[in-house]
Amino acid sequence: MKRYKMKTDNKKEKNSFSLLPSPFSLENKKILLAFSAGVDSTALFFLLHENDIKCDLAIVDFGLREQSKEEVAYAKELAGRYGCQCYVAYAPKFTAHFEENARKFRYGFFEELINEHKYDVLLTAHQLNDRLEWLLMRLTKGAGASELAGLKSVAKKRDYMLVRPLLEYSKDELKSYLDKKGIKYFLDDSNYDEGYERNYFRHNFSDLLIEKYKDGIKRSFEYLKNDAAMQESMFDTVYSEKELMIVELKDISFKTKAADLALKELGYLLSRKQRAEIQENKSIVVGGEWVVALEKDLLFIAPYKKTVLPKEFKEFCRIRHIPPLARGYIYDENINLEGVLDVK
Repeated sequence: MKRYKMKTDNKKEKNSFSLLPSPFSLENKKILLAFSAGVDSTALFFLLHENDIKCDLAIVDFGLREQSKEEVAYAKELAGRYGCQCYVAYAPKFTAHFEENARKFRYGFFEELINEHKYDVLLTAHQLNDRLEWLLMRLTKGAGASELAGLKSVAKKRDYMLVRPLLEYSKDELKSYLDKKGIKYFLDDSNYDEGYERNYFRHNFSDLLIEKYKDGIKRSFEYLKNDAAMQESMFDTVYSEKELMIVELKDISFKTKAADLALKELGYLLSRKQRAEIQENKSIVVGGEWVVALEKDLLFIAPYKKTVLPKEFKEFCRIRHIPPLARGYIYDENINLEGVLDVK
């Protein structure tokens, strides 16, 4: 059975709310919107339009539902009606770890578009219910303030800014906005399948809590955001090139948090066990892939490379206190740190 709301009234009504003020302006930016034709992304598309902010659409068809063809057709229809581009990707069939693999495919598609077409911003339509789902899932696995604060309204990636303008709005508020304006959107039946972890938390906890305690939950996220910002002020990225990041620590007890955020920016998510290993070791290779090495107050994060190094380069690194595990990548990628690191 098709589940969507049809547009019934073409009369233009005054918008009851608009995009929240952001420390990152969307004006004069080339914007790509992660679109699904559901409540959240459809609401964001029309809010952007009402605020005279142009964006292009990117949608992924995972081929699991017959309705997905109609969702893609709707995305193309909106693009044609409002004079923007619509990019479509067709995902392969994932036989295991669907949520993880689907996310990797989706964001891989977005980042290919960003790199190819030089977008400045990727917009996603995460909202308050999503934010609480994330908090509850992290809470059950063990997390600190920064992890519980979860989704940020603005996050700097290597080649673009990731912006989530709807984090203060609940799902019901967005749905009411669309219904009031008679705007068509689709409801995904797979969102009711509690075999997916997110759906389990959504139906049993987060939606019920948002319905009863929305204002208090919003305030709690503001407090968590402030606590997380205080923690993150204890370190700062002082150099970044390709996949090398050098982070200065004001307090080395924040080493693991700094490594966690740097690796997230590089596209790698640490497990709880890996975080504990980083905390216990001065220099370590995580997952056989990433170097996390502390030298005095500098934390080096880079891909792990086994490389035969010339004597002159080894001496260059020794004088500048570049950790041995990080040297292979720096040498292979011909990254010149002369003048970046002081000779001590």
